[in-house]
Amino acid sequence: MFFDTALDDPEALGQIDGVLRDIASWGAQVRRAYGAAADALADLDAGDRPRAVVAGGPDGRLFRAVLEPICPVPFVAWPHPGLPAWAGPLDLVVVVCAEGSGIDAVSTAAEARRRGCALLVAAPEGSELHTVSDGRDAVFLPASGSNATALAVPVLSALHRLGLGPDVQPESVADALDDIAERCSPRVGVDENVAKEVALALADSTPLVWGGSVLAARAARRIAEALRSASGRPAVAGDDEQLVPLLSNAPEVDVFADPFEDGPAPLRPVLIILDDGTESPVLDVARRRLEAEAEQASVRVYPVRAAEGSQIGRFVTLLAVGRYAAAYLALGMGRPA
Repeated sequence: MFFDTALDDPEALGQIDGVLRDIASWGAQVRRAYGAAADALADLDAGDRPRAVVAGGPDGRLFRAVLEPICPVPFVAWPHPGLPAWAGPLDLVVVVCAEGSGIDAVSTAAEARRRGCALLVAAPEGSELHTVSDGRDAVFLPASGSNATALAVPVLSALHRLGLGPDVQPESVADALDDIAERCSPRVGVDENVAKEVALALADSTPLVWGGSVLAARAARRIAEALRSASGRPAVAGDDEQLVPLLSNAPEVDVFADPFEDGPAPLRPVLIILDDGTESPVLDVARRRLEAEAEQASVRVYPVRAAEGSQIGRFVTLLAVGRYAAAYLALGMGRPA
């Protein structure tokens, strides 16, 4: 049972006020994270290029997705403890931990110090990670808050200043998030609110989430996780090869089914397309293939478009819309957001 009236009911919306306020504060969190690191960033300039960059931890893939297309040296995401065997004094290791005490992050920084690697670390001042990483050839960015995505912005800014990545434009990222907060606000009705519209579409459906570019695909995975948690149902993120079979085998609609005699109808998929503005003939072919398969199977398609701006800005705005949709989905289903 999905209570669609809850999405525009102020009293019902009060139940998820804390979650909605947190998402709405993402823009402010980006500004705080960048402001806390501003002094350290001002001292950076492009010096000798490292042989390679190793980004540790779960956010390593995000950094790689942003930097890999233009980084002038090899960039490796390393989600495992420690470092690859080849990492040494010629390489830069990036370690980010909003809490500053993660075992893997601390061990990675300690291993980097032991091998003589240059370090770029973001963590709270005085934390275990700060202490372990302190020393020569280490750049430390003081963390503000626990939002890992917001903390990624000053890290990417540092990599830009070191001549390794694109310009991030933190204020534009924060402004784009503020705009999403306005457009997906609980005060905005279902007919004008893309997050509420997606939540309604998923009320009795299985989400299939596609993002064509590397960053959009990462956003798709995180949004699918949020939708699974919100609904207690499956939610699948994947490429066209993975999603087309799910579309082609979607349960048929039985217009004569009686829910009292036949039981609840099987959940049908809804295709959510995350569009971050990346233009590519390969992506165009994949998207047309998905849309054609969805049309053939009478599956609804909902495009979600990112705000214009830097890559990280497009990523976080897609993620924010998905998180809003998950919160509204949980509310309509009477589940904890």
